[in-house]
Amino acid sequence: MPLPAPLDRAEAVVFDAYGTLLDVHSAVQRHAAAIGPQSQALSETWRQKQLEYSWVLALCGRYAPFWTLTERALDFALARHPDVDAGVRDALLEAYRSLDAYGEVPDTLDALRRAGLKTAILSNGDPAMLDAAVTAAGLSGRLDAVLSVDPAGTFKTAPRAYDLAPRALAVERERIAFLSSNRWDIAGAAAYGFAPVWVNRTGQPDEYPDLAPVRVIRSLDGLLT
Repeated sequence: MPLPAPLDRAEAVVFDAYGTLLDVHSAVQRHAAAIGPQSQALSETWRQKQLEYSWVLALCGRYAPFWTLTERALDFALARHPDVDAGVRDALLEAYRSLDAYGEVPDTLDALRRAGLKTAILSNGDPAMLDAAVTAAGLSGRLDAVLSVDPAGTFKTAPRAYDLAPRALAVERERIAFLSSNRWDIAGAAAYGFAPVWVNRTGQPDEYPDLAPVRVIRSLDGLLT
């Protein structure tokens, strides 16, 4: 059975990790009872600041490990939501090291590999946190490479961060399908020359019209159909 576009032209499929393969809100969800009614707001603030810090550092030409930004973002979120007991901090950070994978992830990775495609992660996460997350989610044997932006010394959407995937996989950028749930990441991948597929899990409105995805799906289930 022929593969659907853009997989029909791809030699590799590269995934963002956090929010695409791994549920970034699952850490807070595990401790929602202890956090109380501010759990969703806390999780959203944590994620927003984690990303914001990466963008600001990249624009300033500076870099820090993504785990450091994750800690700083949680500290901000706890300060922003003072009704939450700050004593949950250590438990939340530990939970973030072993986020839940979305349910369809293992079967999708297996199907892609059976189809003869290379599979990889390209993430802002630093190597230690990626290793812990991929192992905890049971994805290690389903990936040809787990790539951190750390060697590039910057974060996506900097082109030299995306450069890591073609180099590691020995595949031309035009032959890489890149999947992310983050629209800004899809914009960066489009500008770089990947074939980007937006995993729009929450039905967000589109943006960056000049840097469009080649496809939009609601979950990874839709990639092979």
